[in-house]
Amino acid sequence: MTGAHERAINQLLDSFEDPDRRQVVHEMLERVADVGPSAASTADLEVAATALNELLEAAELFGRFETRRKLAVFGSARTPVDSPLYLMAQEFSGAMAARGWMTVSGAGPGIMEASSKGAGIDNTLGVNIDLPFEQGSNPYIDVESRLVAMKYFFTRKVAMTRPANAFVIFPGGLGTMDEVFEVLTLLHTGKTTPAPVVLMDVPGGTFWQRWRAFLDDEVVAGNYVDEDGVNLARSFTNVEDGVAEIERFYSNYQGFALADYRGSLRLKRPPSPSQVAELRRRFPAFNGGAGILVSAGQQLEFAFDGRHYASLRQLIDVVNTF
Repeated sequence: MTGAHERAINQLLDSFEDPDRRQVVHEMLERVADVGPSAASTADLEVAATALNELLEAAELFGRFETRRKLAVFGSARTPVDSPLYLMAQEFSGAMAARGWMTVSGAGPGIMEASSKGAGIDNTLGVNIDLPFEQGSNPYIDVESRLVAMKYFFTRKVAMTRPANAFVIFPGGLGTMDEVFEVLTLLHTGKTTPAPVVLMDVPGGTFWQRWRAFLDDEVVAGNYVDEDGVNLARSFTNVEDGVAEIERFYSNYQGFALADYRGSLRLKRPPSPSQVAELRRRFPAFNGGAGILVSAGQQLEFAFDGRHYASLRQLIDVVNTF
């Protein structure tokens, strides 16, 4: 980047008072200045520019509702309105809206429409995808102020998963499979903060049973992933149990942070000394350094190497019982 570019960028940022925000925007503008004369093709630059625009538009939308917990809903666009799955999705988002949550959906038909209808227009955010054969936004989305449209599936997934505090996934096709594996991969690798994943099916339904059987028989048995990683998603056949799973996840646990190989859980109720001793016994992987301990306030701190996110979910499940 030339000195002239640097001066121009600094002049643009003179009005920024937040130093962290100034640094982030500076890095973005600096990269733009560098890539212009680079060997990257114009077509590739167009992809990058479109992706950046889509992510920023989504960030601006979700930023207006930062204080609200959000439920990301995935499922088939082909689910008809008279399907029991449609009614379950509608009921699920309605129950979560009654608890103060917002629903984030793909804004299209099927399960997306059902969840938007259940949550209500004031409690729904939409992230649509531009496709030639489908799909306009459903009538339960405020298209003027609570909808963004995406050209790329990968930006859409980032937009929907990054702000989500919980996920509910109904049976669906290739897109739904892409989404459920994306969510599990993000949770398993710590690329998103811990969150409950609820897989919903009708009573007697076999969709998620057969999906789990494939994972157990081929993926886990083949030693491609540990069983704990698969257990990050849990299946239910009635709305009450699915909603209870989300409420249980946040019954004590409130948030997770990682810095300098130390993990920290923010809790409503810190554990007692005897409960801390139980955690040390049950989770030896978190006992390095100072071990599991309770710090000032409502924090539970422990050694964390950034790898054992399935065990972290188990730790959260245990502290929620305290």
